[in-house]
Amino acid sequence: LVRMQFLQILSRKLGSLEMLFQIPFCQKQFPYTYLSTSACVYSKKKKGSSYEQVDQEKYTNLVHSVTSYKISVQTPETILEEDNLLYGPPAKHRPPIKAGTKTPKNWVPLINPSKRILPVSSDSKVPMKIGLQRTKMPSVTRILQQTLSPQQVFYLERWKQKMIEELGKDGFEKYTKNLFLQGELFHSALESIFLSEEMAARDQGEDDIVAGYLSSVGHVLEDISEVKALESGVHHETLQYLGLVDCVAKYRGQLCVIDWKTSEKPKPFLQNTYDNPLQVAAYIGAINHDANYDFQVRCGLIVVAYKNGSPAHPHFMDPDLCSQYWNKWLLRLEEYMDKN
Repeated sequence: LVRMQFLQILSRKLGSLEMLFQIPFCQKQFPYTYLSTSACVYSKKKKGSSYEQVDQEKYTNLVHSVTSYKISVQTPETILEEDNLLYGPPAKHRPPIKAGTKTPKNWVPLINPSKRILPVSSDSKVPMKIGLQRTKMPSVTRILQQTLSPQQVFYLERWKQKMIEELGKDGFEKYTKNLFLQGELFHSALESIFLSEEMAARDQGEDDIVAGYLSSVGHVLEDISEVKALESGVHHETLQYLGLVDCVAKYRGQLCVIDWKTSEKPKPFLQNTYDNPLQVAAYIGAINHDANYDFQVRCGLIVVAYKNGSPAHPHFMDPDLCSQYWNKWLLRLEEYMDKN
């Protein structure tokens, strides 16, 4: 009875609901919770949809393509076409510009534009060997050692501590002296070969500690010709630094500053040689600005030889690469000058 009274009151208020709900709900006795819920929803004010504000004409084709097919028939071409319609053609990718690239304050060209190249003399086949003048000018090696990055210092110190733990302090000192001695003997043996003392060098090197190194660089020596300088001192007249060049010769027809290195570990890539490319670039610049040399050099070569006789790794530096390392060298030189 209570339910019937409630339904009559509700039907008077809603008017049209009387015919729709009075008979079915009275006969089937549905729970009035359904009726009250429907009435509440029906009585709420309809909210506006944000989709009504969308430009319907602009997206008619898109809506039609989505609603017309149960399975998407879009292909990469149709998606690209729609993207072009909505957003325009895609912009070409541009690599990000590296910000904060340093440039040397006192920039000096690697190639000396004012240097006069003298005619080839009759005794030009004899390699030059100029003594290194001991002056107050810093050496290339010293400049690089005193401008190592914190990361380089960290790794060098960690390697040193590891070697001391394995060999002891005295053993590590003996190890470094042996490495230095091997390098000196290797350079002397190469100098003998280039001075046409090949047989003497081979006889000396067969049973000593440089035999493996000489065997390692055998295939590289076949590509070297016209040696112009050996263990010769150079100095940059403008930038005021000096160094000792291992060799200046042609490698596969290109005149290069050649730096011979020994290593116990393989170094198949140029980045494995750490600061050696900067050293070579510094020597190239010094030769080109040294009046003692009647030629200019544009290329470099780093040869890494191995004691076990495995083939050496030659790393050729073309003029563009030399120019890049020359700029890095100038920054290191400026850093050294600022510290001192």
